[in-house]
Amino acid sequence: MASQDWFDKDFYAVLGVSKDVSAADLKKAYRKLARKYHPDSNPGNAGAEAKFKEISEAHAVLADPEQRQEYDQMRAMGPGRPRFTSAAPGQNGGFEDVFGGMFGQGGSRAGSQGGFEDIFSGMFGGGGFGQSTGGFRGASGPTKGRDLAASTTLDFLTAIKGDTVKLRPADGKPISVKIPAGVSDGQKIRLKGKGEPSMDGGAPGDLTLTVSVRPHPVFVRDGLNLRVDVPVTFTEATLGATIEVPTLGGEPVKLRVAAGTPSGRVLRVKGRGVTTTKGTGDLLATVQVAVPGHLSAEAREALERFAALQPTENPRAELIAKSRG
Repeated sequence: MASQDWFDKDFYAVLGVSKDVSAADLKKAYRKLARKYHPDSNPGNAGAEAKFKEISEAHAVLADPEQRQEYDQMRAMGPGRPRFTSAAPGQNGGFEDVFGGMFGQGGSRAGSQGGFEDIFSGMFGGGGFGQSTGGFRGASGPTKGRDLAASTTLDFLTAIKGDTVKLRPADGKPISVKIPAGVSDGQKIRLKGKGEPSMDGGAPGDLTLTVSVRPHPVFVRDGLNLRVDVPVTFTEATLGATIEVPTLGGEPVKLRVAAGTPSGRVLRVKGRGVTTTKGTGDLLATVQVAVPGHLSAEAREALERFAALQPTENPRAELIAKSRG
């Protein structure tokens, strides 16, 4: 939806791009500036907040092909030209004459053919100037409000389990957003009707929320599965043992480590991964054999006796042979 103040705003300059910038380069420039001036990165900085609003407005207009076309056409009229000038009855000048001169027509008068609405119908492909709410009204009715973008950072457990969080947009009142279970890092959630209100009584815009997830100190997400490294002693791996494995947000579960389990073997706990509408994953526990850093004299002596009983073979022989092939 076109705005009267587009005459005075150079959105290309705000984003630091040329007038023939491609959609991809426009998006790249916006993201760079958005990261720099986002209120989350500049808490309490009113100047940064104002700049963020300015670049958000510029991107919202230029990223929409129809709005960009309207903006370019309006700016082509020339910066600094008068718009809402007044004129005495019977005199030339005024708002209608300004636009009449721009388009090579005489000044129009109320009731005359080819007036102000026809000029803008030609420019914007139909529709007149909606004076009731101060904006351009499309021929099909009220226009939808502008879409907005926001971001939030969640802790790992909240992203997996889901929750309702409160967002405070830079230019609006706080809103509650339901985060679905299993949301992943970098995922975008589109919230219908949570964007900017319409200026002429239409439906509000939408809000696109980008989610960032903080890493967990123990678990790593792998699709719908969760991965965790579990240390076991040399004795447990050699002789076999029942060990406890942590779960996300719950009590540990017991797993059987078979005798002779090597480091790197993966043990699976069914159904203890991530649950989403697409299904439920598993918990994958990777065995890591822990080597003792200190041995008592008795333990060292016993280990040396054990080593003497082992077959005299090189466990790396096959690896070396394959590397030469």
